[in-house]
Order: sequence, then C-alpha cells, then structure tokens
Amino acid sequence: MLTNGELVELLDPASTVLLTVECQQGVVGTDSALPELAQEARASGALGHVARLVSAAHTAAVQVLHAVAERRPDGRGANHNARLFRAAQRLPVQQHSGTKAVRIAAPIEVAEEDLVVRRLHGLSPLAGTDVDALLRNLGCRTVIVTGVSANVAIPNAVFDAVNLGYTAVVPADAIAGVPADYTPAMIRHTLSLVATITTTDAVLGSWKHPRRGARGLTS
Repeated sequence: MLTNGELVELLDPASTVLLTVECQQGVVGTDSALPELAQEARASGALGHVARLVSAAHTAAVQVLHAVAERRPDGRGANHNARLFRAAQRLPVQQHSGTKAVRIAAPIEVAEEDLVVRRLHGLSPLAGTDVDALLRNLGCRTVIVTGVSANVAIPNAVFDAVNLGYTAVVPADAIAGVPADYTPAMIRHTLSLVATITTTDAVLGSWKHPRRGARGLTS
C-alpha cells in the first residue's frame, strides 16, 4: 500500500493520464446493449466515481482520454474470432460509429481538451489503437484505468499499459463488471499483482494541491 506522499508523486498531473474505458451510452447508459453491466456500473457507484475523477482531472490539469469501442454498420474490419464478438452482433443495441450509443454517458462530462480514441476492433483500449502514441507524446508515465468491464476491457487495458512500460493505477471503486462479486475477486487476485490499487477518494486527495509543472498550470 502506497503512502499518501507516494501516491501524490505517482499521480503527478504533469505525467498522469486518466483513461475511461467504454463509458459510452450503449454500454453503461440507460439504453445499454448490456443492461446487467449498465445496472452494476450505476448501482455500485462506479460510473459516478468515474465522473468525479474526470471532473477533478479537468480541475487539476490532468489529461483525460476516453476509449470508446464501436463498429461500422457493415462490420468491416471488426473481429469475428471470439464468442463475445459474435454475441455482440445479435444485441438489440449496436455500438455503431456516429450513433448515440458511442457517445460518452452521463454523468461523465467531456471537456474540449479531452481526447477520445475510437477503436473498430479487438478487446483492448490500447493494443492496435492510437492510445500508446498519444500517451507518449503527452509525457505520460502513469495511467489511471477506470470504467468497464472488469471482465474483459479493464484487465486488457491494465496488462497492455504495464507491458508498454506505464505504471497502471486502478481506483477499485471506479471499475465494474458482472456479476458484482467478480470485480473485487479479479482485483484482489489479478490486478493487484500488476497495478497500484487505490480508491477514488485517494486519487482526488492527491490532486487537491496540483504540483508545479502540471499541464496548463503556471508556476
């Protein structure tokens, strides 16, 4: 467990990026293709915690990057090599490019300075997308991973971030999966081995007094 001072150092706004994963209306919104996951994300408070983190990041000049999963209506370029992909094709709500389903869901607010990266294939917000290049250009060393789902995309994001040389931080109360008891088990037995596990309040506390050199701040 990190001390408060160590967490403040790790989450320096100048070298930290807050990543939201698939926090889009067609996944966690009221008209979700995955109503059980959407319900859990809201009932657990995870979606609200993501919104709090995003708001605080805007205030602290921490870069926010939203990773969105979508597909073309014709499915061109999308994966078909796993059961999950084939099941998604039959869902009543499709994550089609340009539709309401791929907009960031309330109560998360997207600021003008936020980056939005949309992927048409795969399971990971990082692999095969622009995210890694953007993080490096931003001088990022620490990635805070939030959103859904703890079943698939979140562990993919954490593993890829670590493999690419970033330090991954996961606020345990700002991710969700199904069933409800799966998420804490996955955090304890898997993510805690490779990521720094913390809470939303601890992250917010570390940003109360942004350090010199934070993005967008004057000395």
